Amino acid sequence: MYQVELQYLHDYAGISTSIGLTAAPVVETSVVIGNEGVALGGEFAFDTASGNFTKYNAGLNFVQPDFISSLNLTDRGDTLKASYLHTVSPLTKTAVGAEIAHSISRNENTFTMGTQHAFDPFTTVKARLNNHGKVAALVQHEWRPKSLITLSGEVDSKALDNSAKIGLSLVLKP
Repeated sequence: MYQVELQYLHDYAGISTSIGLTAAPVVETSVVIGNEGVALGGEFAFDTASGNFTKYNAGLNFVQPDFISSLNLTDRGDTLKASYLHTVSPLTKTAVGAEIAHSISRNENTFTMGTQHAFDPFTTVKARLNNHGKVAALVQHEWRPKSLITLSGEVDSKALDNSAKIGLSLVLKP
């Protein structure tokens, strides 16, 4: 599919719009304003064939040297997420984080906690656990600049009779 994309970037704001070159294009737009410490943004997609918005999300983000916190409204306004990531050790990239997500339509909450640690400048391990019993982990190694191999896995501890998910990813950059 061909499309036209327009972008405007400023020190404290940016906007990007893309329009599909079809008879009934989808128009996608994203906007962000902010500085080094705080950013507010949003995105939406409008399907001209149906006359409906197919995507709309918004977020507020705070960044400091030792933490990142954010508040996001996603899934077309159905999910509200709040998250916090705290850097414990910048040297080893050790961090801990948590996210709480509330689905408005299902009236369901999900609480996720996670951590990451770099064993060396090239090898990172990450793990997460949520209140629904899903446990996931990954090991990622960069053997040359921008070339990565990642091994990941996820298991539902409340349904151990189901198969675990295992993944292998290879990224090669020249």
